Amino acid sequence: MASFFTRLAFGMGPWFHTKIVDPLLLILRRGAEPKQLAFSAALGITLGVFPVCGVTVFLCGMAIAVLGSLCHAPTAMLANFIATPIELSLVVPFLRFGEVISGGPHFSLTSDALKKVLTGQASREVLQSIFHALLGWLVAAPFILATLYILFLPCFKILVRKFSTTVPSSPKKPLHSHAEVRLKVRDV
Repeated sequence: MASFFTRLAFGMGPWFHTKIVDPLLLILRRGAEPKQLAFSAALGITLGVFPVCGVTVFLCGMAIAVLGSLCHAPTAMLANFIATPIELSLVVPFLRFGEVISGGPHFSLTSDALKKVLTGQASREVLQSIFHALLGWLVAAPFILATLYILFLPCFKILVRKFSTTVPSSPKKPLHSHAEVRLKVRDV
């Protein structure tokens, strides 16, 4: 059993590095602002846990288009990608939360319910459960976004400081003095 987990960890290592670590390092090295990165990552995950599978990338793309320069698109999309397994695990909690908020009937998640769904006998119940899950997400989304932003901001401040390759420009100190520029022009 231990060898299974060891093989799984070693098999996931290169994939994890290629799909998550390398893109994150590339983003950090380009010198984006920590506040923008934290907001974009929080937004990507918040939209990534939307309880209807298959539409999160579309939602994220729409948010990027609407927010424009306020959102760092690669960070939001990477966070959306990372949120996929979390999305699947939160569908039922969003469903239950939506049922509590609306006071609606409890959707039974049994094998009989699955059979009814597959045969088309539970179409009204399924639509109602989707509505409840969407309602649960809609109410929880602002809190998820705010909490993730608060958690990510110090992390991105540290990461940007550590991995950024751009030199911050200071209004008090020019990058080149006028004498250096004249010398370079005369040499040419």
